[in-house]
Amino acid sequence: MKYQVIKTYGNETGHSCAFRQWRADSHCNLIHGYALGFEITFESETLNEQNWVIDFGDLGILKKYLKETFDHTTVVAIDDPMYGTFEDLDARRLIDMRSMNNVGCEAFAEAVYDFCYEKFSSPRVNIKSVKVFEHGSNSAVFGNF
Repeated sequence: MKYQVIKTYGNETGHSCAFRQWRADSHCNLIHGYALGFEITFESETLNEQNWVIDFGDLGILKKYLKETFDHTTVVAIDDPMYGTFEDLDARRLIDMRSMNNVGCEAFAEAVYDFCYEKFSSPRVNIKSVKVFEHGSNSAVFGNF
């Protein structure tokens, strides 16, 4: 048996991020954005001395990472053919650019999972999954299933 706890940063928390799926054959290849939401699931077979899986108060670095990466930023895939244009817009302070290997909810969920794995996993605590919401109808999950 395992305990699970979930930390949620809802769409209302202000992670307003713009990006584009440059490979898409639809309007998703245009720059667009969402107020992203995040749901991170931690799990453990045992509780700590406070009877917790993880102290939610220790997640300040996660909150900071989400703000720095996804709040009023433009995330650009490093292989985007227009990457240089985005760099120019960033240099002109018209966007606040972040580079990633890939963009989209799936890629964002993986990036947040990797961050959480590095910062919070231990012999006792595992990162089960990260879910990223564009809105109430669209989300993606990356995890250890």
